[in-house]
Amino acid sequence: MVRSLRTALILSILVLLAAYLRWPWASSTNQRRATASPQASTDMAAALKVLTVTPRAKHTATIIFVHGLGDTGYGWKPVADMFAAEMQHVKWVLPHAPSIPVTANGGMKMPGWFDIYEFGGAINAREDEEGMLKTVHALNQLITAEVDAGIPADRILLGGFSQGAAMSLLTGLTTERRLAGLAVLSGWLPLRLKIKAMMSDHAKKLPIFWGHGKADPIVRYDRATMSLEYIKSQLNLNAPVAPEKVLEGGIEFHSYEGLPHSVDDQELVDLKTFLKKVLPSQD
Repeated sequence: MVRSLRTALILSILVLLAAYLRWPWASSTNQRRATASPQASTDMAAALKVLTVTPRAKHTATIIFVHGLGDTGYGWKPVADMFAAEMQHVKWVLPHAPSIPVTANGGMKMPGWFDIYEFGGAINAREDEEGMLKTVHALNQLITAEVDAGIPADRILLGGFSQGAAMSLLTGLTTERRLAGLAVLSGWLPLRLKIKAMMSDHAKKLPIFWGHGKADPIVRYDRATMSLEYIKSQLNLNAPVAPEKVLEGGIEFHSYEGLPHSVDDQELVDLKTFLKKVLPSQD
């Protein structure tokens, strides 16, 4: 079990690292940097392209997992495959972001859910609100598709990594449907000055898993903790809560020593425990 977990994890991390290593971290100060236009965010009102990992048993629950900047849904397929043995009733929907110009990447196009103006920005950094809201709409369409297919909203979990984590949190706290829960990996709270007015009535009852590496240089650990504090003080969500209390609503927060902008086997073990709790088999 541990060996197979580690093998699948390595495959997942290699895909993520391959995407991040394409970014031009150290450009010359004399190089002219392109800037994405206000229309940089692709209109995602149309249906997203997705990778589907079918359940091995009767389909009674769905996990929609949203990748990070520069990646695709394929980057998280090893995790879906790994968890399938113990969650055979779950279908995984892994959407692919459209390719958009990214300002912080010199305007170079890459898969992204919204524009990024600077890497490693502070909690109050400038945000691509238009792009974020388009992604929220697109993710809500995926949720609707699952409900229309016969899966109750409270048997659907939305999660993601980095950009995908931020979009999962924004969508989950504002969607009209009461989901089974959210999974936030290496993410942050977006649109923090506006989200309070956007929140749904059932947001405070959502079980939320949040994991973050303390050595993350991309989405810094303090951005996660400040997001958590804001959620607690301004949005009045229970944060953090003990794992045994998370089903009552609130954020189960896990930090990981030495972990950069990635996941490790302990975080995946913790995540799987949470997923099995909020999406139990109905056999």
